[in-house]
Amino acid sequence: MAKAVLEGANHPDIDVDVTFREAMEAGIEDLLEADGIIFGTPENFGYMSGALKDFFDRTFYEVEGQVDGKPYCMLVGAGNDGTGALTAIRRICNGYNFKEVQQPIVVVGDLEDQQLQTCRELGMAMAAGLEAGIF
Repeated sequence: MAKAVLEGANHPDIDVDVTFREAMEAGIEDLLEADGIIFGTPENFGYMSGALKDFFDRTFYEVEGQVDGKPYCMLVGAGNDGTGALTAIRRICNGYNFKEVQQPIVVVGDLEDQQLQTCRELGMAMAAGLEAGIF
């Protein structure tokens, strides 16, 4: 899913710099420098991954008040229905005062070609929205 989002965000007709980071590698500077963020996670026990939660724990207080209104969207690879992960991420992102700018993508079970295309479109839409200044 993340690869497909990255492919869409790097569309040749869109002129934005795209950076990919694993949650355990990402840090405060990445968050401050990003114009927008796409959070991707597997659903583990009805919740986001421990790695993504760790990222939020490590960065929240350090960037408090410095990232207000930053656009974000989400994608979840779910074993259940993904709602627990989405709810938790939204609650945390509300604390950061991020702005959700696209509907999340939730894929339950195995990925199919159409779902990968939807992931590409999410990446492309985020990049195009940032380039156009609408987010």
